[in-house]
Amino acid sequence: MIRYLPFILILALTIYAFIDCLNTPEDEVRHLPKVVWVIIILLFSIVGPIVWFAAGKLRRAPAGGSTPSEWHRNHKTQWVAPDDNPEFLNTLKEASKKDEELLKDWEADLRRREDELKRRERGDDPQQP
Repeated sequence: MIRYLPFILILALTIYAFIDCLNTPEDEVRHLPKVVWVIIILLFSIVGPIVWFAAGKLRRAPAGGSTPSEWHRNHKTQWVAPDDNPEFLNTLKEASKKDEELLKDWEADLRRREDELKRRERGDDPQQP
């Protein structure tokens, strides 16, 4: 199985370069027409894909002007523990208020039902015929 690995890697590289060449817009292809690059990639299975990646495709800088690694180096984020994070604490307060309101509603409903039950047991329920 290991003896087939170089052939599989070369095939994978060729297929990837072929698909990349086909998906590249015509104005981003350098030095040769796109059709010639496809032929080079398919005929020269080891050298063709490498040459395509090195010289055939126009490489541009990212839209933001910096690579992701540059962005991460320049934007150090300070980790904040949840109990020190004011946003997190505010969300907890809001959730707690909502829970308290819901609990008060349930308690009021429970008292109302208990009162109805007591009235039914005493026999002075206004809703009974």
